[in-house]
Amino acid sequence: MSLAQGNWELKCNKNAIQVYTRKPLTGNLKELRVICELATTKSLLIKTIQDINSYAKWVYSTKANTLLKTVNAQQLIYHSVSHLPWPLKDRDLIVQLSIIPGIDNNNFEMSAVSLPNYLPLDGNFVRVPYSSALWKVTVLNEHSLKIDYTFSVDPGGNIPTWLVNSTLAIGPYNSFVKLKELLNQ
Repeated sequence: MSLAQGNWELKCNKNAIQVYTRKPLTGNLKELRVICELATTKSLLIKTIQDINSYAKWVYSTKANTLLKTVNAQQLIYHSVSHLPWPLKDRDLIVQLSIIPGIDNNNFEMSAVSLPNYLPLDGNFVRVPYSSALWKVTVLNEHSLKIDYTFSVDPGGNIPTWLVNSTLAIGPYNSFVKLKELLNQ
């Protein structure tokens, strides 16, 4: 038996934001990729990503965020609550966010990985058992960055796979549109 990831399939190409999905190596929930350019500086992007209190302004369906721990200047842990439409129950997620310097000043990565056992379960939410996002950032010039963002998630609970896969591109696309707006203020 041969396991292979699917090729990235373009799902949305608007406002200079390209959103792709593909079948993963294992499981049925698709992976997501966003490619775009942001008119901003490296330091402003990092500051914005580390400002978890601003996520409600730009991260799709975010209801609330709480900083749990600042590990160091490049790493923090936060709790996030996401709103899902009725009849689905809202989700909660604990994330370890890390800024990973590149070998030169023109590249860096940002990793956001779930820590599902970091806090006790809260009966008001369904805990997201798995989430992983990776931002590969290339500095194009002083005020322009290329973003190659990949994301995979298991939202937990009993959401049909077809529903998750069919709506997967909506949230990240809207998040990147709002992030562009926020960075251009």
